[in-house]
Amino acid sequence: MNSDKHSAKSHLSRRDLVRTLGAGLGTCGLVGVLAQAGLLADTQERAPVDDRRNPLAARDPHFAPKAKRLIHIYLNGGPSQVDTFDPKPLLRKYEGQTLPTGNLSTERPTGAALPSPFQFRKHGESGLEISEIFSHTAQHADDLCVIRSMYANTPNHEQSMRLMNCGDERLSRPSLGAWLMYGLGTENQNLPGFIAMCPGLPVSDVSNWRAAFLPGVYQGTHLNTRNTEVEKLVENITNAATNRQAQRRQLDLLAELNRRHQASRSEDAALEARIQSFELAFRMQSAAAEAFRLDDEPQYVLDAYGPGVQARQLLIARRLIERGVRCVQCYHGDVQPWDSHSEIEKEHRRLAGECDRGIGALLSDLKQRGLLEDTLVICGGEFGRTPAVELPQPGTGDVKLGRDHNHWGFSVWLAGGGVKGGYVHGATDDFGYRAVENRVHVHDLHATILHLMGFDHTRLTYRHAGRDYRLTDVHGSVVRDILA
Repeated sequence: MNSDKHSAKSHLSRRDLVRTLGAGLGTCGLVGVLAQAGLLADTQERAPVDDRRNPLAARDPHFAPKAKRLIHIYLNGGPSQVDTFDPKPLLRKYEGQTLPTGNLSTERPTGAALPSPFQFRKHGESGLEISEIFSHTAQHADDLCVIRSMYANTPNHEQSMRLMNCGDERLSRPSLGAWLMYGLGTENQNLPGFIAMCPGLPVSDVSNWRAAFLPGVYQGTHLNTRNTEVEKLVENITNAATNRQAQRRQLDLLAELNRRHQASRSEDAALEARIQSFELAFRMQSAAAEAFRLDDEPQYVLDAYGPGVQARQLLIARRLIERGVRCVQCYHGDVQPWDSHSEIEKEHRRLAGECDRGIGALLSDLKQRGLLEDTLVICGGEFGRTPAVELPQPGTGDVKLGRDHNHWGFSVWLAGGGVKGGYVHGATDDFGYRAVENRVHVHDLHATILHLMGFDHTRLTYRHAGRDYRLTDVHGSVVRDILA
């Protein structure tokens, strides 16, 4: 066989045969025929991983890392910094009045100052001030490093989410998780190294975890966590029609055909990704079932995390990283739940109630298991919200006590993985509108994350379209003040 095209009556091309075989791992008719004919020998159930060929094999970074793995708790939609981790008591003085500094340009018109309806209290030995709606997270105040001076480029969800996840708000670029996989590989060859959990899809959907021009094998694996049964959470994870020995023989044949086809196409990264995806899917059949089922967790652990989708995601995240998964993202909900354009008190209290208990339990869990010191946990959204109330929009009805998007200044916190605990970096102005002290752009955050993971962000590059690309593009500086 060769790769030339043939008519419908001619022999199948190698490409057509591989595609036919790959259409369903559950079909092994050809393999069965070959096996019965003695043309395929029995093989071991799990083929050994060849690190010389495997692009997912664990690799060393540029220098000794502080963090070996990453958990990104993504509050998609943009939580309000002045209602969570950046108290602004002066807003109370100007309640219902125009701010003396004026309002910055955001997506929609805004009006008078809107003070936070929540109480802030000091926590831990550090005295870190945190909103009452994050009371469980606040119990770990001395582990948190809060950056209050984040800023982005635009007040739009799609662009800012792409910037936060991929380093570019306009074009399709490799995601942070994909860069980590490219640089580090994964420590568990039986599970995806980069997993994105979301009950549905966030804004910008799959672009948040794609590999773009990096080899496809590094892209994230999305799990729709609306599903609780493993067989639905990870589609086609079990095969009721074919036993593992038959599947193994089928994959060995497929791999042999693919390798022959690849011999003259060694530069084709997509083909290598395809080969690896079949092998990973086979190995996941037992590993994923064990990782995603929570039946073996003690009741006190389940109680600590609490009920709900986000709590379950956070517990699964802990189980994944302790099994060697490199990067786990936990999106809070479908689309953009934190987008509180109205009723900020009601909405933010409800949203924090869905994740705060689980976040507190996750940090406790990681700490008790000795994982927090080399696991970097990040929590935040794509931007913040305005300290001034959003004005009603013509033809859409009244907007009641909500906040517009605010990319000029917002908060993100980090914990573990080599950052200072009980520490506040930077500041917004007196009203929480604009980052004014020790400002941190998203590119700077990415440079710092890569540094903690053992990389010089200017050297972690990939050649594409005639130039060397990196996560931080041509920007970014490591925020050294937050390093422990």
